[in-house]
Amino acid sequence: MGAYKYVSELWRRKQSDVMRFVQRVRCWEYRQQPAIVRLTRPTRPDKARRLGFKAKQGYVVYRVRVRRGGRKRPVPKGIVYGKPKHQGITQLKFQRNKRSVAEERAGRKLGGLRVLNSYWVNEVLKFPGTKILSCESHCLVVTPSLELITKQQDSTYKYFEIILVDVAHTAIRNDPRINWLCKDVHKHRELRGLTSAGKKYRGLRGKGNTHHKNRPSRRATWKRNQTLSLRRYR
Repeated sequence: MGAYKYVSELWRRKQSDVMRFVQRVRCWEYRQQPAIVRLTRPTRPDKARRLGFKAKQGYVVYRVRVRRGGRKRPVPKGIVYGKPKHQGITQLKFQRNKRSVAEERAGRKLGGLRVLNSYWVNEVLKFPGTKILSCESHCLVVTPSLELITKQQDSTYKYFEIILVDVAHTAIRNDPRINWLCKDVHKHRELRGLTSAGKKYRGLRGKGNTHHKNRPSRRATWKRNQTLSLRRYR
């Protein structure tokens, strides 16, 4: 097996002692940094390469922080008009997934780059056995904790790494494997549900008779079924 296979197997065992400790330390570091920060290299090189990343000019990786939890209806002072059926404020779920939201924020922040793909890297988890006190002068102080053994997540943040491509770079424009992204039709593809995360929340991952209403989209299918189309001469 190659080195990336070992790295991939390590990430598949997130509840192992090594990964739990490493993720705990990394998550503490992530919280001290901005919501969108550029990285020198991907945290998961095996995953990044599977999704199209290359260690060459024109490719950049950003880490984006997204708050966990549902979506509260943005109404002033909780006043909602209309039927009681539609007056919900809390317990509403956003239609898109968190990874798609992270791609959107990175795409809006970095307008000159094109979003290629993304992947999950970390969440704020409550792990037992360790408690981080300080991290001064590259010396991490860790003490035992009396927290109960639990896998419960605290509702704070999810972290994703976004692979972006500089389509104005010569190395990208001359590479036939990636220069398809330079076309104008791919501008802000993350805002139109054209990335992998976007196609997932649109229901385009499945095939067959159970997904026939998802193509080309749910709204287009509904409009086609509700429209009466008659021939002019009949």
